[in-house]
Amino acid sequence: MSEINQLEATPVATEEMRIAVVAARFNSFIVDHLEQGCTAGLISHGVAAENISVLKVPGAFEMPLTAKRLAETGQYDAIIAIGAVIRGGTPHFDYVCNECASGLTRASLDTGVPVIFGVLTVDSIEQAIERAGCKAGNKGADAALTAIEMVNLLRKIA
Repeated sequence: MSEINQLEATPVATEEMRIAVVAARFNSFIVDHLEQGCTAGLISHGVAAENISVLKVPGAFEMPLTAKRLAETGQYDAIIAIGAVIRGGTPHFDYVCNECASGLTRASLDTGVPVIFGVLTVDSIEQAIERAGCKAGNKGADAALTAIEMVNLLRKIA
């Protein structure tokens, strides 16, 4: 019986790894905590601080274009989108979440650069707070680890 070839990457960065973080200003009371968790996670796992760029955009809807432009520059190994969309009383939530997610996916597939979805899509402020550093950890830090792991995995495939 032959062995299955399994590729798996670790979330340990090389110093030259370059990461861009696209952070929404909307709901900044949540996003700021996600951004801090993300950048701290990148640094603690080996990304040099000078190789992290943080770009602020108005909201989640503006993330896909920014992520795609960043990826097209060839200067970044991964892009991390950080934001928080909190459900309100209108369908606006659904449109923003759907277009943000599909746009970020397209940016990644079109460029071959990992674009990590670190955007909270939650029903309440309480859920957002839980995911920005309280009960459910910090989803910004989780996104940082995902970015590093994806860069390492794609390098193994190449």
